[in-house]
Amino acid sequence: MVIDKIKKVTVIDTKANTKASDMMVGKWIKCDNCKEILYKEDVRNNYSVCPNCGKHFRLSSRRRIAQIIDDGTFEETDSNLHTTDPIKFEGYTQKIKLLEEKTKIKEAVKTGFGKINGINVAIAVMDANFLMGSMGEVVGEKITRLIERAIEKHLPLIIFCASGGARMQEGMVSLMQMAKTSAALSKLNKAGLLYISVLTDPTTGGVTASFASLGDIILAEPKALIGFAGPRVIEQTINQKLPEGFQRAEFLLEHGFVDRIVERKDMKEELYRILKLHNY
Repeated sequence: MVIDKIKKVTVIDTKANTKASDMMVGKWIKCDNCKEILYKEDVRNNYSVCPNCGKHFRLSSRRRIAQIIDDGTFEETDSNLHTTDPIKFEGYTQKIKLLEEKTKIKEAVKTGFGKINGINVAIAVMDANFLMGSMGEVVGEKITRLIERAIEKHLPLIIFCASGGARMQEGMVSLMQMAKTSAALSKLNKAGLLYISVLTDPTTGGVTASFASLGDIILAEPKALIGFAGPRVIEQTINQKLPEGFQRAEFLLEHGFVDRIVERKDMKEELYRILKLHNY
């Protein structure tokens, strides 16, 4: 009888805890840097930056555009392009469909035109929520088309990079995008137009090895992971111990790979200042 009462209490307590936990879903977020539990709305109002330790959380392409581009001025391009399955990778098509339903976006980059404090720009924003921002055929095509249109319209180009690299599900086709985007940027350079690359967490693999590293000016967010291969692969290849944090924005700034580290709250004004300096 006593045991039955204990069991009943336990069941009730468990349900109560579950309800309390359910109430917190969607309203709270844990910072994986300082381990603090944060009210999601406070984080959102702080540019998705932890108010306790300053960690920059990853942003969707929609929110990034809302933070950078003047209200009502963004015009998306090539939103009709859909991912194909060029090498017939098993389960790839189904995975893409599920991601489209979950993220409400069609690919790992949004491209278009807009204004930054009144200055017209061409802008591409990668989204790590879609297959870790990996670059496949459509990502490369959208960025290349944007570059070509920037040349036609004589506009400065800004690309916010966030990627796990070339998309393995598209094999050699994804690797070809590295050359294609780089060739397009060469034409932009010959046209005398400005290209600003902004490296966010993470920027890795084939994206780092192509258009992310080709900016006339390269900015980065604080503590962003930036690199090509993983530390273990590099150590095994060169048989040397690598320094702590060698793939973080601060280390790359110190060694000349990045021109400036800019906090998210200052990014729009920093881009505006650079554009004004270049007579746009």
